[in-house]
Amino acid sequence: MTDPSPAPDLELRLVRYFIAVAEQRHFGRAAEALHITQPSLSRQVRRLEEQLGARLLDRTPQGTRLTEAGEVFLPRAKGLLRSAAHAAAETRAAAAPSRLTVGYMANLFVTPAVREVRRRHPDAEVDVVHLAHDDVRAALFERRVDAVVARLPFSTAELDVTVLYDEPRVVLVPLDHRLAGKESVTVDDIADEPVPQIPGADPAWAAFWRIDPRPDGRPAPGGPVVRAVEDKFEFVADGRAVAIAAGVRPGQTVRPDILAIPLHGVEPSHVALATRAGEHNRLLSAFRRAAHALLKSPVDSEERPDGVR
Repeated sequence: MTDPSPAPDLELRLVRYFIAVAEQRHFGRAAEALHITQPSLSRQVRRLEEQLGARLLDRTPQGTRLTEAGEVFLPRAKGLLRSAAHAAAETRAAAAPSRLTVGYMANLFVTPAVREVRRRHPDAEVDVVHLAHDDVRAALFERRVDAVVARLPFSTAELDVTVLYDEPRVVLVPLDHRLAGKESVTVDDIADEPVPQIPGADPAWAAFWRIDPRPDGRPAPGGPVVRAVEDKFEFVADGRAVAIAAGVRPGQTVRPDILAIPLHGVEPSHVALATRAGEHNRLLSAFRRAAHALLKSPVDSEERPDGVR
C-alpha cells in the first residue's frame, strides 16, 4: 500500500538552526551564534515547522521553550546531523583511501606495523596519534583515527576488536618497600595496600587495574586520587600507594625509585586492535595483518624499549 504522506524533504541547514535555538532557548542569542539576523532565523525555523507540519518552539517573556513536538524532534534532529556528518566522513574516506591514522595508548608500540604498511603502500599517508586510555571509542567514532592499539578493558560495542597479545601484570613499589626483594607477589601480599584511583574512570577499566573487588570479594583499599600517570608514579615512589601495571619486565625499574614485581594469580593485560565494526579498505586490512604479525609484548622482546601502562 502506498503511503499517502511522503516524508518531508528536510533541509539540514534548517535543522541546524532549530537546534541552535533549542539549545540557546533564545532566538536572539541563537542568531548571534549562527551569524545571521534574528528575523532571518525566525523565518527559517518557521519553514522547518511548515515542512514538519508541527510547531516546535513557543516564544515566552523569558525566552523560547520547546513545544511537546519540539521535545520529540530535538534528539532526532541531532541524530540527523550526526548521521550526515558520518556519511560525509565515510564518503571522503572512500574517495581517498590513501590515508590511515593509527591511535595508540602510552607505551604501546605500533611502529613495526606502521612501517610495514608504509613499505607495502608507499603512496599512502600513514599517521599515528597518541590517545588517553579513555579516548579509544570517541577517537574511532569521531573518525580521528581508523584503528587503535590499546589495552582492554574498554567498551567494544560496534567495534571489531581482536587481542594481539597478553602482558602479565606487575605491582609497582618503591625500592624500600617491604615487598621489594620478592621474585613475585600475589593479591594477598598487597591486600591492604592503597591503590591509586582515577576520578571518572570507566568502572570496568578501574576495576581491572585496581583488582576491585579482590578474589575473596573484598573491595580494594582506597588510595590517592590521581589524574595523570606521572602523579601515580609519584605516589608510588613516596610510599603512599602501590600500583598495578603491565608491559614491564620483572625486576625492571620504571624510574630510578620504583620497582616492578610480577603479580601472580591474576588475569593478564590484553593488548587489542580495535576498528569500527564492518569497516574495510586496503590500508586497514594491511595494518590488521601487520599488527598481528609484528606487534609483540615488549616483556618478551629484548629489542624494544620498555614501558608501563
